[in-house]
Amino acid sequence: MLESRSVTDFAQSVKQQADIVKVIEQYIRLRKAGAVNYSGLCPFHKEKSPSFSVHAVRQFYHCFGCGVSGDVFSFVVKIENVSFPEAVRIVAQKCGIPLPKKEYSSPEEAAEARLRRKLLDLHEAAATFFEEQLRGPEGAVAREYLAGRGLNEQGIKTFRIGYAPESFSALRDKLSGMADAETLRASGLFSQKEHEDGTMGPIYDRFRKRVMFPICNESGRVIAFTARTLETGEKAGPKYINSPETPLYSKGQVLFNLDKARTSIRQTEFALLVEGQMDCISVFLRGIQNVIATSGTAFTEHQVNLLRRHTSNVAVNFDPDAAGANAAEKSIALLTEEGFTIKIVTLDDGLDPDRYIRERGVEAYVAAIRGARRQAEYLIERARQLFPGATAEQKVKAMNFLLPHIRRMPEALARGQFAHDAAQKLGIDSAVLREELRQAALKRRDHVEMKTSPLTEVERVLLRALAIIDPEHQEARQLAARALEQQPAWFEQLTAIPALRALAGRRAGDPMEAVEDEAQRALLAQALLGETRPPAVDEVAGALQQIEEEAIEHRLRELRGQIAEAERKSDMAETLRLSQEKLRLDKALRELHQRGQDDGKP
Repeated sequence: MLESRSVTDFAQSVKQQADIVKVIEQYIRLRKAGAVNYSGLCPFHKEKSPSFSVHAVRQFYHCFGCGVSGDVFSFVVKIENVSFPEAVRIVAQKCGIPLPKKEYSSPEEAAEARLRRKLLDLHEAAATFFEEQLRGPEGAVAREYLAGRGLNEQGIKTFRIGYAPESFSALRDKLSGMADAETLRASGLFSQKEHEDGTMGPIYDRFRKRVMFPICNESGRVIAFTARTLETGEKAGPKYINSPETPLYSKGQVLFNLDKARTSIRQTEFALLVEGQMDCISVFLRGIQNVIATSGTAFTEHQVNLLRRHTSNVAVNFDPDAAGANAAEKSIALLTEEGFTIKIVTLDDGLDPDRYIRERGVEAYVAAIRGARRQAEYLIERARQLFPGATAEQKVKAMNFLLPHIRRMPEALARGQFAHDAAQKLGIDSAVLREELRQAALKRRDHVEMKTSPLTEVERVLLRALAIIDPEHQEARQLAARALEQQPAWFEQLTAIPALRALAGRRAGDPMEAVEDEAQRALLAQALLGETRPPAVDEVAGALQQIEEEAIEHRLRELRGQIAEAERKSDMAETLRLSQEKLRLDKALRELHQRGQDDGKP
C-alpha cells in the first residue's frame, strides 16, 4: 500500500498519464459516441440502453441514468470497492506506471513483503510452466480429459489450466534459478521427506501427473493450485489435492473466480455460489459470469467479508449429496447471520452444476437459477425430508433443525415470518407447539423441548377400544383397528399413534405387553386406569369421525399454504389442481359435520 504522505503527489502524476477510456474499457464495453465521447451500459445500475458516458478529453465519466460521475480514481474506488490509495495503485499498474518505493516499519515487515513478491513470481512462473506442459506431447491425456469435460482451447486459456508432468524434478529445475531452497519450500509447490536421522531430504515436485487449476487472489494473481489426478486405482492418490497453507494462500480466505466474477456480480446484483471449481468454470464459460466457488468447503467468515464488498445477495447451488447439503446448510447459516439475502438452486435428477449445464444446456440452467427457492422454503423442505412423519416428536425434531437458522436472522419480523411458514408447512396444528416455535424464534432460542402431551378424549377411547380382551366387545375393537389399517393418515397427528399401532397388531394377551415403548406404555396405562367399562361401538365411531374431521382440516390448512405458494410462482396448473382438491375436501367436511348433527338429533 502507498504511504499516505506520498499518495496525493503520486496520484496527480498517475492521473496525468492515465487514459480514463482505456481503464474503464477493462471493466465495460465502450463505443464511440461523437468526437470525444464514449458510451456504454452503466456498471453501477441495471439498464438496457446505454446511459453511461466517458469524456476522453476532460477525463471524466457520468451516468445519465443513476447520476454517478467522477474521475478515473473514483470509478475504480466504486467498481472495485477499494480505498483511494488502493485505487491509485490499481490505475498505476493498469497503465504500467512504476509504484514509488515503499517504506516499511521494520526489517521483518520488509522481509515479509519481499517473500510475498517472490512467491507471486514463483507461482506465475509455475502457472506458465504448467500451461506449456499441457500444450506439449506429455499433456495429451490431460487435453483429452479436459475436452471430455467440455473445455475448448479458449476456456483452457481463460482459466490458465495446465498440466504437471510425471517428473519429480521438472518444476524444481525450472524454478531453482529464481529463488533459494528456503523460498522454494515456502511456496507450497514442492514436498520434502524427513530421513530416519531427522534430516530433511531434497525437495521434489508436489504435483505430478495432474491437471492444474490455478487459484487467483482478487487481483487475478496466481497464489495456489488445485490439482486433479488423471490416474485410477491405488496409485492415483486423492482425486484432488490443493496447495498447502502458505504466506500467500489460506483456503478459507479465497473465493475461486472472484477476480473474474466481481464485475458481473455487481452488474447482476447477486453472486452464484457453487461448490467445485469445475462447476464454476463450466458455468462461467457458458456466459453466467457472476459465479464463484468455495472449493469444496463451507463458507468462512473471511470469505463472507470478501463477498460483502460486492453484493449482499447470494444464490447457492451446491451438490445435492449429503456432503453438499451439509456444506450448503453451514454456508446458509453464516450468510444469514451476516444479513445476506439467500436463495437456493436445486437441480433435477441430483446433477451437479457442471453436468447439468453440459447435459441440459445453459437455458435450462438459467431457468433453474430463476426458479431458486427462498432460504426458508428450502430449509423447511429439508426439515421435512430429514424428519418425515406427522408425530409430535418428528415435528419437534424438525423445529429444532430449523431454529438455529431462524435464530441467526437479524430481523425479528423475518424470524417471525419464518416461524409462521414453518408451522404451516410442517403441519403443526397444536396451538402449544405453534406458540413454542413462535416464542423460540422471537427470543432467538435454538431448541424446544419435547413435552409429553396429555391424552385427548379421542385417544383415550381408541386406546381402550384396541385394548379390549372380552370377545363380547370385539366389534368396537375391530372398528378401531380397521380404521387404523385403512386410513393410517388420519391418526398421524396423535401423540399415542405408536401405542395404537402396537395394540391394533397384537394377536392376544396382555395389551400392556404389546406396547414396548415406555412412554407409550405410560399413556396406555393412563387411559386404562380411568376405565369403568369398554367403549361402545357408537363411542368409537364418534371418535373416528372426529379424527377424520381433524385430518381433513389439517390437509385444508396445508392446501391453503400450497395454493398461496403456487399463485406466487404463477403456476396456474398446480393452483387449479390444489383448488380442486380443496373443493372436494370442503364438501367432505360439510357432509361430516351434517352427519354429526343428524346423529345428535333425538
